Amino acid sequence: MNRAYVSIDACHLPQVTDAELLGQLAAGLPFALEPAQRAAWEFQIAHLRELAVELPPAHFFLEFLIPRMGRRADLIVVIDGLIFVVEYKVGSSQFDRSSVDQVYGYGLDLKHFHETSHTASVVPILVATHAEEPVDNSLQWEDDGLARPLKVSADGLAPAINYVCRIWGGQPIGPVEWAEGRYRPTPTIVEAAQALYRGHDVEEISRSEAGAENLTHTSDYIASAIEDAKRNDRKIICFITGVPGSGKTLAGLNLATARQRAHGDEHAVFLSGNGPLVEVLREALANDAVDIARVAGEKTSKVKENRRASAFIQNIHHFRDDALSTEAAPIERVAIFDEAQRAWDVEQTSKFMQQKKGQLGFSMSEPEFLLSVMDRHDGWCAIICLVGGGQEINTGEAGIAEWLRALQRSFPHWQAHIPETLEHKIDLEEEITAPALHLATALRSFRAERLSDFVGEVIKGDAEAARAISHELQDFPLFVTRDMDAARSWLRSNVRGNERSGLLASSNAARLKPYGIFTKAKIEPAKWFLAPPEDVRSSNALEDAATEFDVQGLELDWTCVCWDSNFRRKGKVWETMQFRGTRWQAVNDAARQAFIANSYRVLLTRARQGMVVFVPEGTLVDKTREPEFYDAIFEFLRLSGFKPLP
Repeated sequence: MNRAYVSIDACHLPQVTDAELLGQLAAGLPFALEPAQRAAWEFQIAHLRELAVELPPAHFFLEFLIPRMGRRADLIVVIDGLIFVVEYKVGSSQFDRSSVDQVYGYGLDLKHFHETSHTASVVPILVATHAEEPVDNSLQWEDDGLARPLKVSADGLAPAINYVCRIWGGQPIGPVEWAEGRYRPTPTIVEAAQALYRGHDVEEISRSEAGAENLTHTSDYIASAIEDAKRNDRKIICFITGVPGSGKTLAGLNLATARQRAHGDEHAVFLSGNGPLVEVLREALANDAVDIARVAGEKTSKVKENRRASAFIQNIHHFRDDALSTEAAPIERVAIFDEAQRAWDVEQTSKFMQQKKGQLGFSMSEPEFLLSVMDRHDGWCAIICLVGGGQEINTGEAGIAEWLRALQRSFPHWQAHIPETLEHKIDLEEEITAPALHLATALRSFRAERLSDFVGEVIKGDAEAARAISHELQDFPLFVTRDMDAARSWLRSNVRGNERSGLLASSNAARLKPYGIFTKAKIEPAKWFLAPPEDVRSSNALEDAATEFDVQGLELDWTCVCWDSNFRRKGKVWETMQFRGTRWQAVNDAARQAFIANSYRVLLTRARQGMVVFVPEGTLVDKTREPEFYDAIFEFLRLSGFKPLP
């Protein structure tokens, strides 16, 4: 895979014609060259010749791949031991916030995920070709050697690079060796969905070591299983398991996009009962498609792109409801069910069907009904179940065992592909054990692959085991504080570029309201995860807290988990409580206890780069917020490896 469409020394540029350069650029495109893109490249080629005269030692990379974001930086300049990441806004007369964040994001991507950039000094530069030079454009360095973006006009780019080189230049970097450095990108699920939807392969946007190799093996195995099912005209179901953040949803999205591109007649669909996830991904895909069309000079509309995105990612409940209205087989031959463990059991499904859908006498669990819908196909079909363990947070969630029981009870002719880690005692007629179907490496928290293990020990209540793991999380800040304002300040100080931070709290965290955390005020998921910081509905505004229901399957870079006394310490164990009316009541039902514990498990595994936990001080004047409730929580977290926030 070529990192850049064009790689050339400044001294060699006069030997290459404009047409040759344009041809190399166009050859890299997976689609036809649009007029708007052609005009932009023609401007950049002409400008590159001017830069070559002013910067004779430089090496240039045009359209350099930024894997995590599935995009390409317009220009990389390697000179005097410095890496300049340049983004052009041709024809623009102003430096808009989104463009500044875009080029800042490119710099962050290199710093975090490109090994030969870890120790290099990286300077992002936004070029608004027709803008006036900003009055205050001084260079500010971060601790990790990444500069805050410079803003220049087309005429100001070469002088800016020369100035930075004179003051901060160092030992030369071999440009080819730098470019070939290993990339280990870890996209957010939103970034991954956008990149896959644009046509990128999962190999381009995922890490290249064990975790991503596992992801690729999983995708290859399922693709092979589907082709075998087609050849032999049979029905199959595959279960993908994995630790939190290991890429289960990414694997599902990759499968759906790959099957749609190569086998459109299968109508592969990604189905999820996670309403916020569906809403956020659809909005992100539609917005991205509109932006791409606008840059390319094409006509489209938000309504049209929303319709396209909705066909690709569907709410599983809408899929179910459509199946109730007909006995015909669905158009989809390949159905990917996200978070399959959250499907309802018989009792919950029957209750819903009778009360909400008028289906009297309905006696199937949700897994059995969904299997029956796909079983309507004459010939082959495939179901892919993405399974997360220990994340059940809703009443009536059946877990994965109900899928297996439904297969045994009603669909023995289905072939089941099951990972070794999914232990069960259900006798299936056609079961194939497939090690490739388990994703063992956490990819979400790229700074801390053992974060899920650490959180697991915290939830179990083993402070000593958690603290031992915390020593392996040195690059992942773990703080605890009693000051909500300090927590907000910490989040704001860490966010850079397009990174996102946010406040999280358990849905039953009823007594955080005095501290400005009111979980009964529902967020708008698409706005919370996607809107810019100046929008008060944005997560980055740090006003509204999201609950476990809002964030399961999604992620942020930096989080503050607001901890209430619904999950408190009693001696050496956790005690689960719920707030009713005016007081806390003990939760004795084992399932409800698990839901509360899992809510904190979900909240504590949302961060990619670091987190702070806020534990209130409490007060003696309010029996529902007694200090002893919170002091024991704070002390346990401190002993587990969370450091007091300075």
